[in-house]
Amino acid sequence: MAEGENSAAEDRTEAPSQRRLDQAREAGQSPVSREAIGFATLLAGTMAGFLTLPPLGLDWLRALRALLERPEEGMAVALLRQSALALLPVLVLVALAGVLASLAQTGLRLRAEALAPQWERISPLATLRRLLGPEGLAELVRNLVKLGVVGAALWGTLDFGLLRQAPHLAPGGLLRVLGEEALRLLAVALAALAGLALLDLLWVRWRFLRRMRMSREDLRQELRESEGDPQIKGRLRRLRETRARRRMLAAVPKATVVVTNPTHYAVALAYAQGSSGAPRLVAKGVDAMAARIRAAAAEHGVPIVENPPLARALWRLEPDTEIPAEHWQAVAEIIAYVWRLQGRRHG
Repeated sequence: MAEGENSAAEDRTEAPSQRRLDQAREAGQSPVSREAIGFATLLAGTMAGFLTLPPLGLDWLRALRALLERPEEGMAVALLRQSALALLPVLVLVALAGVLASLAQTGLRLRAEALAPQWERISPLATLRRLLGPEGLAELVRNLVKLGVVGAALWGTLDFGLLRQAPHLAPGGLLRVLGEEALRLLAVALAALAGLALLDLLWVRWRFLRRMRMSREDLRQELRESEGDPQIKGRLRRLRETRARRRMLAAVPKATVVVTNPTHYAVALAYAQGSSGAPRLVAKGVDAMAARIRAAAAEHGVPIVENPPLARALWRLEPDTEIPAEHWQAVAEIIAYVWRLQGRRHG
C-alpha cells in the first residue's frame, strides 16, 4: 500500500488546475493556517482591550474597593455582572476576528456540513491516533518552534536592569514602568506571532498545492469531463464539415458564377436578376474542395471566371452570406460580364 501511494504521488507532477482547486474548496478542502487565525484573534483582543477596558476598568476597581470596604449583599453579584459586561466586547471582537480570518482563507465559503458533528473527531481512539501520528508530531514540533521564537523575542526584549530597579520605585512609578514594559513585550510578541503566521500561511498553502497536484492522466480525464472527449469532438467536427461540403456542392448548380484562383481557391456566387439584395456566397473551397466546385460548375454549365485577388478575398467569408460593400463593384462587373456572355449565347 505504501509503495502504491508513493508511486501515485510520484505520478502527480503537474500543477493543479483551477477546476480541481474549485472542487476542493467546494468540498471544504482549503488551506487554513491556524497560526494566522491565532494572530488575528490575539490582535483583535489586544485592540479591543485597549479601546474598551480602560474606562470600564476604572469603574470595576471602584466597585471592588467599595465591596472590600463595605461588603453588602448583592454587591459581589453586581461586580461579577460588571466584569462580564467589561469582557463581553473583547470576547465578541475576538470571536469575530477568528471567523473573519478563517473566511478570508477559505474564500468566504461556508459549508453547512462542517457544522455537523463528526464522531471520528471526538473518538478517543481516533484522537490518540491523530496525536501520536505524523501530523500530531509535526504539530508538536511547530508549537515548540513557536514557543521558542516568541520566548527568544521576549527574552531579548526584557530590560533586566529596569526590573531590578522596579522594587525601589514609588507605587505610581512602579505601575507606570510595569505598564510600559508590558506594552513593549506585547508589541514584540505580536510582531513575532505575525512573522510566524505569515510563514505558516505560506507553508500551509504550499502543502495544499502539493497535495492537489495532478498526474497527466488526471489532466486528460478532466479535459474529457469538462470539454468532452477529443475523439468524439473531432468526429463531430468532421461530420459537420462533411455535411457543409455536401450543402455547398448542392448549391453550385444554382450559382450564377464561380470565381477561381484559378487552382487553389474557388467561390460560387448566386444572384437573382432584379433582386434588391447583394450577391451571396453559396459555396467555397480550397485545393481539393475547389476542384470539386469547379467540376460541379463545369458539369452544370455554371460560368467559371478567373480572378485570383477576388477569389482569395471572398474565400474568407462564411457560406450563405452576402458580399460586403467593398467587393460589390468587382462582383457586379463579373456578373454583368456573365450575363452579357449568356445573352450572346441565347442570341
